[in-house]
Amino acid sequence: MNTNLARLAVVLGIMGTGAWTAGSGLSAAETQTQTESRTDKAADSFGSGQAATADDAAKAWKEVLKALRPPAPPEAWQTRPHTEQEVQDYHKRMAEASEQAAAKAKDFYTRFPNHPRAAEAKRKEAEMLRTAERMGNTEVTARLAVIDAARAKDPSVPEEERLRLRAAQIEEQARAKAAGGQEAVALEMEQGARTLIAEFPKQTLPYQLLLSAARDLPGERGTKIIEETRDNPAAPEHVRESAKALLHSHEILGRPLALKFTALDGRSVDVEKMRGKVVLVDFWATWCGPCVGELPHVRDAYEKLHPRGFEIVGISFDQNKEALSSFVEKEHMPWPQFFDGAGWGNQFGREFGINAIPTMWLVDKKGLLRDQEARGGLEQKVEKLLAEPTP
Repeated sequence: MNTNLARLAVVLGIMGTGAWTAGSGLSAAETQTQTESRTDKAADSFGSGQAATADDAAKAWKEVLKALRPPAPPEAWQTRPHTEQEVQDYHKRMAEASEQAAAKAKDFYTRFPNHPRAAEAKRKEAEMLRTAERMGNTEVTARLAVIDAARAKDPSVPEEERLRLRAAQIEEQARAKAAGGQEAVALEMEQGARTLIAEFPKQTLPYQLLLSAARDLPGERGTKIIEETRDNPAAPEHVRESAKALLHSHEILGRPLALKFTALDGRSVDVEKMRGKVVLVDFWATWCGPCVGELPHVRDAYEKLHPRGFEIVGISFDQNKEALSSFVEKEHMPWPQFFDGAGWGNQFGREFGINAIPTMWLVDKKGLLRDQEARGGLEQKVEKLLAEPTP
């Protein structure tokens, strides 16, 4: 996937996260119990004189909830690394289960259009179709596009959801420009972000998308967009601060990178003292699907090129220290990790204007920041820098 599109997907929250119980903060079982409790109350208020219909609706909704439960991953994954084939098989099962859940949700709101849960069923249908598509079922794409287009125009749909749907449409429009290269995608995204700002002037996401586009636009054009956002009084304060930090990251390209901290495991890290090495600075998180998806490539490059002087420094946007430590150990990641538990408020994320992950930077043997888009063709880029003379 194009780097910009992958970052956009993280901003939109449509990759690398489960649609099953997203945002609840509860376990699947707890979410199920609470939802069923609310459903019973909704069924009770469905209408006097409609006892049989309400009972049918309650049973149908329980079928929807049952279908929404994701298939369990193989138990063997708890004791050993999964194979690529196993992941593909599991994704196929997820896609099939998601499509079946979407069908159950559609059946519910078709049979009970006036039920208090009808609107929620429509949302679940879209969520499950999106999950099926993400798991590789392209046959649902056209159907999902029709549903999303209708919901994006429906004034009864909450503004935040309409914004998310419109932003997803812009992603598709940008994806269609991929053949023209990264700049063509960024230009399309810029145009779409400006449209969203006009439609949703008080929301943060449109400005984030505009800054994301600016990162991939070369020279003065990208810089002017960032400056425009920084100086825009209508933009949220934290967005203007992000734009200010992003300008700083543009300014340091080609200059020494000052990055110093005590790592998660107690190691002292100072990139300025790593001159003579090629260093990858990886801004990432364990909860970021695209970040985890890049890990095999990053690890392969490290194992192959570390003996020749390739180092990695991880900047984690995680908030759970134990979860990060466990993941690093499980995935055999020997390089140091920065962690402050602040999530998107990460110290270096704020300092360098990182508003989307994964973001990968490369520092050359002279300690100069040479590449702020190192994700594509990482191994080849590292080899090229390793071939340069050691100062």
